[in-house]
Amino acid sequence: MQHNTWVAGFRTGVIDPSEQIKLAESREFGDETVRHVLRMAGGGDAVRVRLTNRYGRAPLRIGAVRVARRKTDSAITEDREVTFDGSATITIAAGADVVSDAIELPVAAGEDLLLSLYLPEPTGLATFSHQPGEIAYIVAGDRASDVELTGAQEVPMRFFVTGIDVLVTGQPPIAVAFGDSWFEGVGTTLSANRRSVDVLNARLTRGWVVNNGIAGNRLTAEEVGESGSRRFDSDALQVPGVTDILINFGINDLILGAMGGQPAATAEELIAGFTGLADRARAAGLRIHAATIGPYAGCVYPGMPLAETQPTRHAVNEWLRATDVFDSIFDVDRAVADPDRPDYIRTDFDSGDGMHLNDAGAAAMAATVDLTALFH
Repeated sequence: MQHNTWVAGFRTGVIDPSEQIKLAESREFGDETVRHVLRMAGGGDAVRVRLTNRYGRAPLRIGAVRVARRKTDSAITEDREVTFDGSATITIAAGADVVSDAIELPVAAGEDLLLSLYLPEPTGLATFSHQPGEIAYIVAGDRASDVELTGAQEVPMRFFVTGIDVLVTGQPPIAVAFGDSWFEGVGTTLSANRRSVDVLNARLTRGWVVNNGIAGNRLTAEEVGESGSRRFDSDALQVPGVTDILINFGINDLILGAMGGQPAATAEELIAGFTGLADRARAAGLRIHAATIGPYAGCVYPGMPLAETQPTRHAVNEWLRATDVFDSIFDVDRAVADPDRPDYIRTDFDSGDGMHLNDAGAAAMAATVDLTALFH
């Protein structure tokens, strides 16, 4: 007999708005409604919403939560009230996460849901997803149940939300894409769902991949976001229904620390970090798959140690290609590197900044994942 099970249908990685190293600024809310666009990786017969005040400094009061199918833009259809232990309002303690009651709203993979939060009181800087490749609509007042948010401000972020769970029959295989901007989708077309994870989902004939990439995230150090090693439990191992984990780290470990006056990670530190994730995944009975570190020598942002970190990148990639600590390796580096200048992204895959992939590059990245190893 098959049983109904809650599994992850959508995820988004969140960060602390008060971090020192910033790629985007969060914002505060007060007597405002924010409506998020959430593209579902997987579907089910019902949904439940995950909200967060993980990095808040004070309790977060939410006056209304609504979830609906998306008609067009900010316009909704089949709107549902979201409750928490039967209440239409909730206060989330500083540092806490909450899960809603079940909501009868069948949803399909590839469908957009619109999640509206009314925030009646000053929130302080919001726990947020800073570069998710999608917009949110913000308006004054309580307009959570409005059919359309006319005159809304559009911002390319998400606030106070970490995911949507779906109720399924049986147990579909589910992977978590856990890593940095090459998963989150920086460089791909905004609101077009052309991230590498989206393209990978389009390749699958069963199961799906939820996206917990955080732009700027490092495996071995804090900021941007909690380090990959630190957030691995909450954002990968504990994701409901997870069977496989895809990891993509390294570029930020090698160059982003310069923004905070920090040294680049060594090959030994990265290898130890990768091995630690593999050991923890195996101990949890999960499969884990790792990407090689892509090229970034053409990075246009000043002050980054581009040339001097290439030997470390090469050493870690050679270890990744030879190691047996992972269930599979997907060689993103070789797929997107310029054959004539292998430390640079191919021109036709470059988003324009020399370190992020455009839509075609993201598709090439997605194509490197071995589907016979994933969900095997």
